[in-house]
Amino acid sequence: MPTAMRRGRVVISGLAPIVDCGKYPIKRAAGESVTVAADVFADGHDAVSCVLLYRRAGAVEWTEAPMTALPNDRWRGEFLVPHVGEYYYTVEGWVEAVQSWRRDLMKRIKAGQDVSIDLLVGAQLVAGAAARASGRDADKLRRWGAELAGGAPLAPRQGLALDDEMAALALRYPDRRLATRYEPELAVTVDRPKARFSSWYEMFPRSTSPQEGAHGTFRDCEARLPYVASMGFDVLYLPPIHPIGKTFRKGKNNSPAAEPDDVGSPWAIGAEEGGHKGLHPALGTVEDFERLVAKAAEQGLEIALDVAFQCSPDHPYVREHPEWFVHRPDGTIQYAENPPKKYQDIYPLDFESEKWQELWEELRSVVLYWIGKGIRIFRVDNPHTKAFPFWGWLIAEVKHQYPETIFLAEAFTRPKVMHQLAKLGFTQSYTYFTWRNTKAELIEYFTELSQGGAREFFRANLWPNTPDILPEQLQYGGRPAFIARLVMAATLGANYGIYGPAFELSHNQARDPGGEEYLNSEKYEIKRWELESVWSLRDVIARVNQVRRENPALQSDWSLKFHETDNEMLLCYSKTTPDLSDAILVVVNLDFSHTHSGWVTLDLNALGLDEVHPYQVHDLIGENRHLWTGRRNFIELNPQVEPAHVFRIRRKIRTERDFDYFL
Repeated sequence: MPTAMRRGRVVISGLAPIVDCGKYPIKRAAGESVTVAADVFADGHDAVSCVLLYRRAGAVEWTEAPMTALPNDRWRGEFLVPHVGEYYYTVEGWVEAVQSWRRDLMKRIKAGQDVSIDLLVGAQLVAGAAARASGRDADKLRRWGAELAGGAPLAPRQGLALDDEMAALALRYPDRRLATRYEPELAVTVDRPKARFSSWYEMFPRSTSPQEGAHGTFRDCEARLPYVASMGFDVLYLPPIHPIGKTFRKGKNNSPAAEPDDVGSPWAIGAEEGGHKGLHPALGTVEDFERLVAKAAEQGLEIALDVAFQCSPDHPYVREHPEWFVHRPDGTIQYAENPPKKYQDIYPLDFESEKWQELWEELRSVVLYWIGKGIRIFRVDNPHTKAFPFWGWLIAEVKHQYPETIFLAEAFTRPKVMHQLAKLGFTQSYTYFTWRNTKAELIEYFTELSQGGAREFFRANLWPNTPDILPEQLQYGGRPAFIARLVMAATLGANYGIYGPAFELSHNQARDPGGEEYLNSEKYEIKRWELESVWSLRDVIARVNQVRRENPALQSDWSLKFHETDNEMLLCYSKTTPDLSDAILVVVNLDFSHTHSGWVTLDLNALGLDEVHPYQVHDLIGENRHLWTGRRNFIELNPQVEPAHVFRIRRKIRTERDFDYFL
């Protein structure tokens, strides 16, 4: 195919950030900035200039931001995205004739050459700038151009040509008729701040009754709200609250044979009482649910609902729309499997059905129904087992109407699949943190998450446990393991969550040796938790969440930096704000049974420190304070006393009265 004829000489390439050549948007939260870099150059020796163009969706005019020249023809600029929604950006570059002329003129004058013709060339360029200007600027430029071209002696005209004020004014009005603009324009999805920073607490509503064995209600959940809020969480996530099927209902501990009083798995959605828009009758009414959402908001909590697009055999969809399911050769509907596991109580939906459009539209209506009840956060169950095109369509449809909606992907699957879901619009994602235990594993994984290219679209949400996963370190590490994993989840990630009350009560009994399923799992039975136990980690969790709220350094991920230690059981890392006014240093003992000590070697520059001046490290969990100097300092952590330090670095400030204090 022939190359299109184009006179513009500037080349723009290597633009970043960009996801899959611009096919998918990058992500930011409202109030953040987007830093854009690009290679901008032209043939020959002429100078080039460029600007960063950006606009909010719906705006016609572009706003320009300056770009700064870096070595090797690289340029960089940035712009703010203050509002939720979509923004677009690109880069435009042009040959800068005035700058090129002035640069070469200086060389000729220095070499003692005749520059009379060059001054006339400059006069023409300045006149051109005057024609593009207006008002007083145009008048100034016309006068300067006339003086450059006039009959005055050469020396004062040379001085005028080299006048920085004149040059700066002329450069404000460049000739951009042959400018090159990078195509296609690129998109930014801007979410509300909670997409970047949130603390989640998962709770089964049916286990909130104060009476042993009784099914909890939404009113019981209301009574539990102050407890959750007191620990400093801002998102209360509820597993499915819909009617539960009876056909092939699972019994306690996932037994294939249920007893008459077994309540079944909430993820086996659908019964005579309704489906995905229905409520389990024992929980209460729609009015009760709406009241819960309002009462939660009064406590500073936002309710997140589980979206599990699957059905029990008793779901109305099975009867009314059998075409939405896969049928086996014997005519029966295919139940869910993850061989060798079988989920006879769950029928997966067929996203390739001949009636796929009707199915997709119905599922969209489910999300919009709950949005109508006040929900703006959805935790999506196993999205990697549903069609990618469906998620791209659904999320775009929902966010077009409700851009503040947050979707968390529960996708413990292959990295590229997790990344594709994020590209398609999922706001946050579960991660492999649950299984990253050694120092090397943690450093490698979180360096990838915070510094790799995927950070532009993939937001991590760290969970030390879930109803499906009781990891080995929590089974055998005791209370120190729960505290250490809490601290790491809450400080390595700006978004994190716990499944409670199992977590704060250090519930650690596995169903099978070597397995990760809880014994007597709450997924299959009602639990009554002893919330007032003296062994509860409630106060520790509350303190950790308070530290997160009070320190902006912990409210984003990109500043994460690991520091050297001479002991493989000591993990050290920091987070800072861009201006280094807030710096948090964390040291964790990864051995939950033994005391470990060693030397940490800090990157002082990353923390805004130097080798000479002392600084205080204030332990925000244990409240101890230590005075350190230089990059090497000694640490000792007894996991039975304090498995981790969360230090705030305080620099010494000298007042006018010669009194030192630490800021």
